[in-house]
Amino acid sequence: MNILTNPKKLRGFERYVKVDNVSRRSILKGLGLAGGFVLAAPVMSRPGLAAYQTGADKMPHGTVVDPRVFVAIAPDGIVTIVAHRAEMGTGVRTSLPMIVAEEMEADWSRVRIQQAPGDEVKFGNQDTDGSRSTRHYLMPMRQIGASARTMLEAAAAKRWGVPATEVKAVNHEVVHSASGRRIGFGDLAADAAKQSVPSVEGLKLKDPKDFRYLGKGQISMVDLRDITVGTARYGADVRLPGMKYAVIARPPVTGGKVASFDGAAAMKVSGVEKVMEVKGWPWPSKFQPLGGVAVIARNTGAAIKGRDALKIVWDDGANSKYESVAYRTQLEEAARKPGLVVRKEGDVEAALKGADKVIVGEYYLPHLAHVAMEPPVAVADVKGDKAEIWGPVQSAGGTREDVAKTLGIPEENVTVNVTLLGGGFGRKSKCDYAIEAALLSKELGAPVKVQWTREDDVRNGFLHTVSVERIEAGLDKSGKVTAWRHRSVAPSIASTFAANTVHQAPFELGMGLVDMPFEIANVQCENPEAAAHTRIGWFRSVSNIPRAFAVQSMVAEIAHATKRDQKDMLLELIGSPRIVKLDSVKDLWNYGEPYESYPIDTARLRKVVELVADKGGWGRSVPKGHGLGIAAHRSFVSYIATIVEVAVDDKGKLTVPRVDTAIDCGTYVNPERIQSQIEGAAIMGMSLVKHGAITFKDGKVQQGNFDDFPVIRIDESPAVTNVYIVPAGPDTPPSGVGEPGVPPFAPALINAIFAATGKRIRALPIGKQLEA
Repeated sequence: MNILTNPKKLRGFERYVKVDNVSRRSILKGLGLAGGFVLAAPVMSRPGLAAYQTGADKMPHGTVVDPRVFVAIAPDGIVTIVAHRAEMGTGVRTSLPMIVAEEMEADWSRVRIQQAPGDEVKFGNQDTDGSRSTRHYLMPMRQIGASARTMLEAAAAKRWGVPATEVKAVNHEVVHSASGRRIGFGDLAADAAKQSVPSVEGLKLKDPKDFRYLGKGQISMVDLRDITVGTARYGADVRLPGMKYAVIARPPVTGGKVASFDGAAAMKVSGVEKVMEVKGWPWPSKFQPLGGVAVIARNTGAAIKGRDALKIVWDDGANSKYESVAYRTQLEEAARKPGLVVRKEGDVEAALKGADKVIVGEYYLPHLAHVAMEPPVAVADVKGDKAEIWGPVQSAGGTREDVAKTLGIPEENVTVNVTLLGGGFGRKSKCDYAIEAALLSKELGAPVKVQWTREDDVRNGFLHTVSVERIEAGLDKSGKVTAWRHRSVAPSIASTFAANTVHQAPFELGMGLVDMPFEIANVQCENPEAAAHTRIGWFRSVSNIPRAFAVQSMVAEIAHATKRDQKDMLLELIGSPRIVKLDSVKDLWNYGEPYESYPIDTARLRKVVELVADKGGWGRSVPKGHGLGIAAHRSFVSYIATIVEVAVDDKGKLTVPRVDTAIDCGTYVNPERIQSQIEGAAIMGMSLVKHGAITFKDGKVQQGNFDDFPVIRIDESPAVTNVYIVPAGPDTPPSGVGEPGVPPFAPALINAIFAATGKRIRALPIGKQLEA
């Protein structure tokens, strides 16, 4: 028996997860649902899920309120399942309801999805980030579906006067095989609603061998057709009667403010109705608006033209001298000196002094912007002490909370309606644009849409941090690595929340630095100081990007120096199959998950390396000018390895004919979405490696749009991306998928470039470094 089927392994969970049949009136209100049956299930409010625990209870509101998901069955049999997470391409609006439908025995063609509003009292944590939706909600969603199925079966058994053990739900019906009788879910809905809810302890979950949907990859995203034909509703598509349109001129330097402005010329633009200053908050201020000058108009085009006509004098403040080249030098100097020790095993200093050879690599990554296809946008309608928001937000509950605090109104008076997100990557976890719309609506007494342009998005967002990673590896005479010192210098995301932050937070240190899994006797990780001069935010894969780039590039450098194969060197450093002990690390970050459930397991890391080497044909013969590179990384408690084949012509133009990636994400739900996420990670990784750089001069971002911060086009994309999913063991909990594909791509590509050309690239983006 395994964690997915054995009810005895749920012991203790029933104390924390209570499945209740609740008032239809209270649940249906505001959701637009109709039906005779409603099931509400508070889930994940405390630890104790199946045979393993997760960190769901530690998420904001996770232990304060009980999350709820809802199922409604209409008389015609249509099943509506509420999705409480935001859809931005990961397929979460499909995958989580699909889990419920699987356990219910619902016919997917008769299932409809309803997006939940922001309400963490009802739904619990709604942060769609950290690649955690499936790993936190697989079992709760299964239990909700199984509870609905059990209640339907009990209702049918009572109607027929037979034992419940003689009936079974099958594909949207309950069947009594002995008599051949069958009845549809719609006909049973009202009776099922009257049934007592089964205890979790006695709940019978489906055997995975009987799954029709989970793990099969046969169901596409529920929004796919609408997205394809252009009928999907994004934030910019929201229209309200009497709505005003606004754009905002924000301070070009983080921490700056308006000294004075003249809006006379803007008011002469046809369609412009008002020019007004927008309140800003002193930096750092979490996700509060930067402030500036807003132009209100009858349409967005007029508002933009009006903003272009504004005359503003800015007080640039303390960050006005921020300059990328000088700051890179500052980071490099810091990386060459001792820093705060965050992991220490053995005596690195002595081991390096006694080494036969020391290899040093210093790796640089610049700031990066998210540039989701849909720039930030939000609509707000504030009336008195009530506010309603529409927009593409990754954290509906967090947006609700922050809007309420900013307006000074009760949280229950704020409604947040979540549209589809045209990409997110962490940017839309920050709700500054929704707060801007709320503040303007309150001031104007009318609904207001605040639209960010691409230039606003690039210049006024929350950037991925700039980083210098310096690694010193000491080798003995046999070529064995005996010492490893890694210094990581980067402004911290914590600087967005607290002034004078100069060290990275534990969650950043735990992304490929202190959790480095190599079997080396002497290891020391250090974190020298680095001050932030712009807004820093989480970005898809966060600090794993620079860490994997540095660590996996160094592996290939060691392999070259010792005349070893890259893959063999990587496996040697990973070492024996074991659970990594990190007793020397204080406040070890494990993606918010308990280490007992999600340890660092080198057997699983070795497995993805070996699998991708086999499936990807590692060592195969490639044409002249081609090269293969490999890299592996653990992030978001998943294990992933990537091989990139690169082709570099005599002018330095590179193309990628093939990418092979193996991923171990534990128990998985929808392999079609896993493949899609890995393919997307290869494309995003390629963009970042080739082009990604946000630079500063006089405190201002120098880029603004895709002409100077490009993303790769179709003809630059990897021609083929093969994805291999490691089958999950019966006791392997689910882990992340959305982010883990990005970190190993850059080092695999860079290692491939070295194999093809002999040129070692240590600073990204590649830019013109390959040109002859």
